[in-house]
Amino acid sequence: MATETTLILFKPDAVAKKNVGTVLARYEAEGFTIRGIKMMTLCDDILKEHYSHIADMPFFPSIMNFMQETPVIALALEGDNAISRIRDILGPTDSKEAAAGTIRGDFGDKETADSKMRNVCHASDSPEAAAAEIKRFFGEGEVF
Repeated sequence: MATETTLILFKPDAVAKKNVGTVLARYEAEGFTIRGIKMMTLCDDILKEHYSHIADMPFFPSIMNFMQETPVIALALEGDNAISRIRDILGPTDSKEAAAGTIRGDFGDKETADSKMRNVCHASDSPEAAAAEIKRFFGEGEVF
C-alpha cells in the first residue's frame, strides 16, 4: 500500500451543522493522521481556481455562494491509500445516493436539490489533484 496525503475540505454545511468533530473522529478511527488543519474563508479567486473545471457552468455562482456561507476547514490527511479509502468512506458525491454508514449518507443533505453540493466534505480524487489542492490551501510549513 502507498502512503498518501490528501486534501479534505469540510464544507459550510458540515461547519454550520457542527459535524466537523464527528467526521474528523471517523477519519482518525480509520487510522489517518492529520498533517495539516486550518479554518479559512475562501475568496473568489481560490474558488475559481479550485473549481476551474466547472467555473464556466451556469450553476457555478451558487457553488461560490455556498462555499462562502461560512469559513471552511482544510485538512491534510495521511494514510495508506488515503485518496481512494477516504472517497469510499465519504460515499458518492450525491448525498441522496450515499449509503448509511458513509459520511455523506449520514450527514449530507438528502432533502433538497443541493444534495450534490451540500455533501459535508470535498476530497481529492487523485494523487495529482491532492498535491495541487494541498498546495492551494496550505502554505509553506503548514503541512507536517
